[in-house]
Amino acid sequence: MTSRSENWPSYVINMAENTTRMENVSNQMAEQNIAFVRVNAVDGRKFDEAETSKVYDAAANKKYGKYPLVGPEIGCYLSHINAWRTIAEGDAEGGFIFEDDFQSDQYLKTVLTALSNDERDWDMVKLFAFNPAVPLANGRELTPDHIIGFPYRVPTCLIGYGVTKLAAQSLVKRADQARFFRPVDEDQKFVWETGLRVALVARPPIQIGDQTAQSGTVSNARRGLAHNGISAKIRKALHVFWYAFRYNYHLHKYKRKGRRS
Repeated sequence: MTSRSENWPSYVINMAENTTRMENVSNQMAEQNIAFVRVNAVDGRKFDEAETSKVYDAAANKKYGKYPLVGPEIGCYLSHINAWRTIAEGDAEGGFIFEDDFQSDQYLKTVLTALSNDERDWDMVKLFAFNPAVPLANGRELTPDHIIGFPYRVPTCLIGYGVTKLAAQSLVKRADQARFFRPVDEDQKFVWETGLRVALVARPPIQIGDQTAQSGTVSNARRGLAHNGISAKIRKALHVFWYAFRYNYHLHKYKRKGRRS
């Protein structure tokens, strides 16, 4: 550990109409005396075709994506880019980003303090995984109640994570150079593309919280894209299979290369 004592700044992505979520977040953060800055979420539902095509590569998605992105996913990606840009241009060595539907435990501030002062061998650190028992390589103590290490597969979901300033700058540069075609949390799993070392805190200090949202959810938007008919469902199943196959192939190749270097 270093002698630094100040926590990295925290940012919470929130859509203005989701006032209940913002109230829940504010109460949780206040209970642990965690200061944060609200990041106004981008509402991708309001984008027309021209606005969408400026940021989203539908052709690449059709070839390399798992599912077509819906408006809320496009807005979510842009919201995270805005948060990365704030960290990249800030004075701190990094920052923490939260979506507004998390539920923290009593150790959240302790974990954030430890990560802010960590001798970092990571570029991004995730604070949540759907599977809390994910095996970690090079695990070490972060706090007396938490360990940090590297999962073989980066877990999906960006409900809460930390990112160094240098990593935020890299993510912003990548976003400025090319349109995205996968959801933001999926993109972070392709570490051979981002070049980031992604760690995970075990005994995650946050969980998925109340999903109620005045703005609706990604799941609700995706239901409108349901494929009807047997042939359409078979084509979609094959596409998803090849998506997973390609991901696992490149992940294995990347990990083998890392072991040899």
